[in-house]
Amino acid sequence: MNTALLSIAIVAMMAAGLALLYGRRRWLLGTKRLNEAVQAARLPCPTGVYSSRELVGLPASVQRFFRAALTDGQRAVAHVTLEQTGTFNQSETVALWKPFTASQHSVMRRPGYVWDARIRMFPGVAVRVRDAYVAGEGILQAAVVGLFPVANLRDRGDLARGELIRFFAEAAWYPTALLPSQGVRWDDRDGPSVKATLCDGSLTVSLQFGFNPDGLIGTVRAEARGRTVGSAVTQMPWEGRFWNYTKRDGMHIPLEGEVAWIHPEGPKPYWRGRIAEIAYEFAA
Repeated sequence: MNTALLSIAIVAMMAAGLALLYGRRRWLLGTKRLNEAVQAARLPCPTGVYSSRELVGLPASVQRFFRAALTDGQRAVAHVTLEQTGTFNQSETVALWKPFTASQHSVMRRPGYVWDARIRMFPGVAVRVRDAYVAGEGILQAAVVGLFPVANLRDRGDLARGELIRFFAEAAWYPTALLPSQGVRWDDRDGPSVKATLCDGSLTVSLQFGFNPDGLIGTVRAEARGRTVGSAVTQMPWEGRFWNYTKRDGMHIPLEGEVAWIHPEGPKPYWRGRIAEIAYEFAA
């Protein structure tokens, strides 16, 4: 390689490195601003301590769940920070699973979270994805190396409802948020799964919670959740599964999970993940 070509190659490599650094910093700044907005919308938790006395009148399977997941005196979760690893299916038609790492901050009141993921598409090339619910607004953003946008959606309608459904489903990781004292309404009809409802402002969402043999959450299902393809949002059944339970800060939570869209021909999983780290802030 002659001197001129070597110089061009060095300049190109430096430019690529600077672009990656700029994209990362720009992306992280956007994530920081969204997390600040979630924190700004926080409200005090209605009560700070769980007592089994508040289970009176709930279906037997729901009472069994809370007794398996919590113990009397458990402080209510106010904020949770977690790190995830896993794989994400990038194809609509075939299995094209790509590894990801993600961090997430979730606030219980008012409901809000920001999920910031890095999905490795090719060596040295990653897509950054933000999934968020902030003060009643749903947000979905994605950019190659954090710099070249491929999605930028925000609304207070179908997308927001879908993001609130996600927040509700992930309460398996912060089970005090499912207590009646935290605003969740449980259906009075008992069975292997029970319907629960959560409201935030003008949005109301319901999920069917299914319980495993230990009484803990095994599945969550929404009969209609907005699925975004390009700029279009269509309503489809959606389901999450949880397993590998362990005790953290006095609560039994799952370390692994999977989510899928339910097509007429059957479920098509698109996210499989594991909790690598989780830390709680409790209500006073």
